[in-house]
Amino acid sequence: MTNNTIPTNKKNNNAALKLFSLKPLNRKTLYLKTLLTGASLAALLVSSGCATSSLLESDNHVSTTSTKQILSEDQIVAFGRPAQALPKTPNATMVIVGEKNSYVLTQGGTEMIGLLSNLTPKNIHVDNDMSFYVPNNDGYFQGEIKLSYAKLKDEFQRSDYQFFLQNNGRDCTSASDLRINAQRFCFSVPVKGAIYPQVSNLSLIQANYRALTKSYTVSFYTQSQQQQVSRSGANTAQKLVLLPFALAFDVVTFPFQLLQ
Repeated sequence: MTNNTIPTNKKNNNAALKLFSLKPLNRKTLYLKTLLTGASLAALLVSSGCATSSLLESDNHVSTTSTKQILSEDQIVAFGRPAQALPKTPNATMVIVGEKNSYVLTQGGTEMIGLLSNLTPKNIHVDNDMSFYVPNNDGYFQGEIKLSYAKLKDEFQRSDYQFFLQNNGRDCTSASDLRINAQRFCFSVPVKGAIYPQVSNLSLIQANYRALTKSYTVSFYTQSQQQQVSRSGANTAQKLVLLPFALAFDVVTFPFQLLQ
C-alpha cells in the first residue's frame, strides 16, 4: 500500500507544480499584452485626435452642403416664337424674350402655347417664380412653369372643362375664390430650353407691343457643393453661359401682354 501510494503522490504533485508554474506566466503575458494594447490604443487616439483637430482648424476645409448659386437674372419683355427655324434646335417652339438674352423652350413650349392661346390672357396668373436650373452651365436649362386660370363659375362653359381635362388642369379653387363665386384651375408645365443672345428685333418689340401688366423676372441658378466666398461689392449674378453656336434671331410675339 505504501509503495503504491508514493508514486501516485509524486505524479499528482508534479502535475500540480506544472499547473502552478503556468499561472504566473499567463498573467505576466496577459499583463504585457494589456500594456501593449493600451499603448497602441492611446497612440491611435492621439493620432486620430490630431487629424480631427487639423481638419477642424484648417481654413481649407470645405463643407459639402449643397448651395444655390444664382447665375443670372433678366426681365421678361414678351413671349413669342422664332420667326424662322433655329439651327441645331429643331424643337424650338416658344421663346421667352428677355432684356439680356432669349430663352428658347425646346420642351414644354407646345404645351405653353396651347394654354396661352386658348385661355383668356387677362385671367391667367403665373404662380411661381420663373427660376430655372442650369446643371452644367453649358447653355441648357430646365424647370417648371406654373399657371392658374380663374373666372366666375357662371362664365365657364362645357368646352372649358374639356380643355382642362385634356391639358391636365386641376381644380385649385381657393377660399377667396369661393367667396366671389369663382373657380380656379392650375397647370404645371415641365420645361427645358436653351439660352440664346438677345433677339435681333427687341427694339421693335418694345416699341410696338404693350408691356406686360406685371413685371416678371426670370432667373437661372446652379447647385454648388463648395462654399461660396462672398466678395463685397462683386456682382456674382452675371455668369450664365450661352450656347457656343447660338446666334441672335427674330421673334414673332404672342398677344400675352395681359398676363397678370
